[in-house]
Amino acid sequence: MNYLIGIDVGTSATKTVLFDEGGHVAASASREYPLYQPHNGWAEQKPEDWRDAVLETLSQVVTESGVLKEDIKGIGISGQMHGLVMLDENNEVIRPSIIWCDQRTGAEVEDMLNLMPRERWIEITANPPLTGWTAAKILWVRKNEPEHYQRCRHILLPKDYIRFVLTGIYATEVSDASGMQLLDVPGRCWSDEVLHKLDIDPELLGNVFESCEVTGSLLPEIAERTGLSIGTKVVGGAGDNAAAAVGTGVVRDGTAFTTIGTSGVVFAHSSQVTIDPKGRVHTCCSAVPGAWHVMGVTQAAGLSLKWFKDNLCHDYVEEAKRQGVDVYDLINKDVSQVEAGSDKLIYLPYLMGERTPHLDPDCRGVFFGLSAIHTKAHMLRAVMEGVSYSLSDCNDILKEMGILVGQMMACGGGGKSPVWRQMLADMYDCEVKTVVQTEGPALGVAILAGVGCGIYESVEAACDALISEDKLAGPNARQAELYSQYHQLYKKLYADLKDSYKMLAAL
Repeated sequence: MNYLIGIDVGTSATKTVLFDEGGHVAASASREYPLYQPHNGWAEQKPEDWRDAVLETLSQVVTESGVLKEDIKGIGISGQMHGLVMLDENNEVIRPSIIWCDQRTGAEVEDMLNLMPRERWIEITANPPLTGWTAAKILWVRKNEPEHYQRCRHILLPKDYIRFVLTGIYATEVSDASGMQLLDVPGRCWSDEVLHKLDIDPELLGNVFESCEVTGSLLPEIAERTGLSIGTKVVGGAGDNAAAAVGTGVVRDGTAFTTIGTSGVVFAHSSQVTIDPKGRVHTCCSAVPGAWHVMGVTQAAGLSLKWFKDNLCHDYVEEAKRQGVDVYDLINKDVSQVEAGSDKLIYLPYLMGERTPHLDPDCRGVFFGLSAIHTKAHMLRAVMEGVSYSLSDCNDILKEMGILVGQMMACGGGGKSPVWRQMLADMYDCEVKTVVQTEGPALGVAILAGVGCGIYESVEAACDALISEDKLAGPNARQAELYSQYHQLYKKLYADLKDSYKMLAAL
């Protein structure tokens, strides 16, 4: 039996899963690590924390599974996108990684627009300059920490730093590189024009591979430390959402998924390059060779619910400990008792600014309509509905672009919630499904590793063989109509508050 490993370097934790070639989990391990916010709107993590988590979890799954190291053929790596990792000439990390949800680079985005028109950025990189993406972060370091930039010899994304740790190779792949704002997305290669405009030396960047291509094998010292073989291959892997697409079978036209993790995403597969000229959604290279995907992103999806739980739900946490159950199961139970619309309470999920459809780093979260009638359960439901309205904004733009979705899958931690899935079905007015397989990004990159190692014929064939549907939520006509009305007010609230957000940011 052949085995494959999928590593998912997430924002809150790294999860490493060992699969057999039938897609069944042989062993799994995860390690958490902190997120640092030195200032309002900033977000950083230490790449060394990711490294330690990966090496620990690799060792654990190999040991616990008892699988012979020679039978573990390949490793795929998924990870949070857009993070900036800078290494010096000794391959030491220069500074903490500025990660995907960081919003400090507003001035650098303006600098980018002064260097090249917005329309040209969209033509080349398929997206307008964005605060959360890697290029603006590079410019921020060069402007604000010149001593760090001068030391920099290599620029890597989070998962590609892990690739370097495992293989000693500086490389990336097309799906994750699409989120750097340095890639020619239609051409699937670094853009000479963009690098010239930004005055970034291409030697700082690794080679670009397709997601299922082999990029290298394990270093001897890593193989010895983890119990793996030096013959174990490491493939390109994928950014977290592209990996989740493979792990849920979204690899053909007409298929899409919604994920509710720390951030929220509506993601549709496309065999053609389809770019929104307004730049409201992101087009990136798919993990499927020769294909692309279009996705809308809400910055604080599961993060909104976690923030509320951590700060205002200590009673739920204690009760969950007492009962020995998941705190989110208790939350879902109470939320299900509140009527759709939360008794006229609306939440705007802008804790970390917003991407789709507003591209506004300054907007912030709001509860609108609070009254004495409202309980904590109302507020929890409003949080979940507010995130769902934002995801519905994303889905509406895909429809406007002519991307027709006949199948919407749900994944991520929030996708496990039947209450949240029903909200999405009502707002999308379509069926929302889950798959039996729950490992998402880890399974996706394990499949990519299997293709690279020749175990599977293609990504599509592997998904057909390994992934099966599970639960289904269909739209409720009455709730769908109610949500449609609330959604119009939800959208109006941002327009009404836009100038006020700017005033708040300037204080």
